[in-house]
Amino acid sequence: SCNPPVGNLATGRTPVTLTTCGQNSTELYCFYPDQNLLHQVSRGCGQPRCTKCNANQPDNSHLPADMTDDFFANPISWWQSAQGVHREEIRLDFETEFYLTHVIAVFKSPRPAAMVLERSQDYGQTWRPYKYFSVNCTATFGLQDDVIEESSMCTSRYSDAVPCTRGEVIYRALSPANKIEDPYSPEAQDLLKLTNLRLLLLKRQECPCHGSGLVEKPQRFAHYAIYDLIIRGSCFCNGHAEECELANRTGVTENMVHGTCVCRHNTAGDHCEKCAPLYNDQPWKPGDGKTGAPNECRKCRCHNHADSCHFDLSVWLASGKRSGGVCDDCKHNTEGHRCQRCKPGYYRDRGKPMSSAEVCKPCACQPMGSANATFSRSWRCHPKTGFCYCKPGVAGPNCDRCLMGYWGFGENGCRPCDCARDCDQHTGNCFNGYDNEPFFNIPIGGRIPDLVQTPTNESEEEWKWNDHEQGFSALRHPEKCVCKEKVLGSVTDFCQMKYAYVIKARILSAHDKGTHAEVVVKVKKVLKSGKVKIARSNRSIYPESWTNRGCTCPILNPGTDYLIAGQEDSRTSKLLVNMNSLVKPWKAYLGKQVSDILRTGC
Repeated sequence: SCNPPVGNLATGRTPVTLTTCGQNSTELYCFYPDQNLLHQVSRGCGQPRCTKCNANQPDNSHLPADMTDDFFANPISWWQSAQGVHREEIRLDFETEFYLTHVIAVFKSPRPAAMVLERSQDYGQTWRPYKYFSVNCTATFGLQDDVIEESSMCTSRYSDAVPCTRGEVIYRALSPANKIEDPYSPEAQDLLKLTNLRLLLLKRQECPCHGSGLVEKPQRFAHYAIYDLIIRGSCFCNGHAEECELANRTGVTENMVHGTCVCRHNTAGDHCEKCAPLYNDQPWKPGDGKTGAPNECRKCRCHNHADSCHFDLSVWLASGKRSGGVCDDCKHNTEGHRCQRCKPGYYRDRGKPMSSAEVCKPCACQPMGSANATFSRSWRCHPKTGFCYCKPGVAGPNCDRCLMGYWGFGENGCRPCDCARDCDQHTGNCFNGYDNEPFFNIPIGGRIPDLVQTPTNESEEEWKWNDHEQGFSALRHPEKCVCKEKVLGSVTDFCQMKYAYVIKARILSAHDKGTHAEVVVKVKKVLKSGKVKIARSNRSIYPESWTNRGCTCPILNPGTDYLIAGQEDSRTSKLLVNMNSLVKPWKAYLGKQVSDILRTGC
């Protein structure tokens, strides 16, 4: 922790008093010269001297500023009150908060018989006593004398009339009675911090010399006078600065103690009372004056996308008191507590570091083809891949065309073709053939002709159409197989399904076993597998929904490549397909989208 140097807070600052001698006109006053004033009154006081005072004549004025001038350069300058006053007030107002160490007042007149030193911490709205001074503490203030009781608020040590001039009144903020281990603790601040200091002079007393002989016009001795008022202290910086600069003032005096801290430890404010704008990741603390720990403010992790952050207690507690910073006004199309993700409508460019200003790119979705009803209405594309969320029947990373088997791209997406397979995307007219693709027009349970890769472990019998197996081709009569499709919705929806396997497979044939259905597929690619081992070869999958018309749901057309995501029965090592499974005609972009979701989204 840092400590600013201690200096005289009164230097360069002018006290305010209730009165000043010769305010309105020239006054005559008398005093005993200090060279003749000895402690033993019996040796004689010498002759008093009388002279005049006028506040408007520089050579005869004794103004409040004379108390706080340089006491080495001007040792015999002083302030003097008007004649005859009993109650006088000397107040020093500071422009900001300071720490006090001690106060010394050197009187020219005899010291007061009763006096109070007070401070304010709220710019003069309320006052609290530091110390009471009296010849008789009990009689004057009803307090015990600290000569008898060390921790008492009152003392008689500085209230003797002798010496009649240059008598001192001293107050130490830190005394054996006020022990403080950490100067920045709340207890220390309550004692040492101040914005105003006030001396209340309550009762005059005469110099004992007055009794040595008849004094002409004793009222000319009836005044308070102070040579020097020294207020030792420092600027208040919570242990986070060791120098201070000018605060709210234009005049500069040499050796003046300034009030604005030059903060260190990533702190800010006139008194380093808060963390700097981008350093609020943990609660602000004062420096520890006991252990010397600086208690620096820690920088928020905003990835260069914010200029400031604030401390949030709920975030701090949720992190186990490790990090509580929340970035303010994230720039470069980022958002989140740490500006760690892209805003809706933007996605992360994996080729750039997170701190890059170009890390978030705008989604390039076709407005007509992209869906709004995703898990967050404002997401227009996946924030990690940039793939757009498409309306039913719409395909492409940017949702700009119809899926295979769909046509009529428009406001409501695309409509299914009324065909065996694909159709003209603009007219809906069916295509008769396919380039380089064999087209299998077979009944469910029928064998695919010239099947190259016949499963070696299955007998020839199993591939024949059995008499008791009823069914017809979903390819020939698509209107008879009506199933509600599971669509690839949001990342959250996909991940919540917790699919056990995700594969690319070609449908070879389907069998109605009476109690259940069995579909033989050729596994071409394994994107995810669970407990059941899946090899890139022919195997069976088991649709749980099998209508009395002989249709699998979802529809699995022989000869077509599908993306299939479903559950498994690890007990029987079966891969299951049901209405919650995702079954889509295979498209390269679809495979990439699902791969990305599996890799990053889930």
